[in-house]
Amino acid sequence: MADDERRGGPLAGLRVVETGSLIAGPFCGQLLGDFGAEVIKVEDPRGGDPMRQWGSHRPQGLSLTWPIIARNKKSITCDLRQAEGQELLRQLLAGADVFIENFRPGTLERWGLGPAALAELSPGLVVTRVTGYGQDGPYAGRAGFGSIGEAMGGLRYLTGEPDRQPSRAGISIGDSLAGTFAALGT
Repeated sequence: MADDERRGGPLAGLRVVETGSLIAGPFCGQLLGDFGAEVIKVEDPRGGDPMRQWGSHRPQGLSLTWPIIARNKKSITCDLRQAEGQELLRQLLAGADVFIENFRPGTLERWGLGPAALAELSPGLVVTRVTGYGQDGPYAGRAGFGSIGEAMGGLRYLTGEPDRQPSRAGISIGDSLAGTFAALGT
């Protein structure tokens, strides 16, 4: 039995390839892994996911957040900016059920890895795209971060004290909600 089948869960037997970084995309992968999917996390060889270094308090130099968001995942490195890395990702996706990405819109298409190209490679592949502003529209090209979504949605206005500037909630709620809804949609 494969590790994911021994682990059980409703998604046991499904293979997920995740190229997300920071919180929203990886949180989607974390949730799918929590439900039993095998998650292969593809990281940039120039330092991996920035979450590996996240936070000011790092006992023994290790991020407190990384073990949580990386749980139930197998990590590999792959330089997707190079043709060899793009081909490796195609090979991984040929045997996958789900692909999670949270690059800026147009990035996958520039690499020849957009949904249309992937549908030819693997017609049943579910492609989950997590962005701050969607794939098109007036803000699509902007980087999306949970904190910006929280501010634009009014959460930061509601948080804190009335005589001070809007403040941050104690967690990255915007990213966590995006990742949760991405997992539900997947």
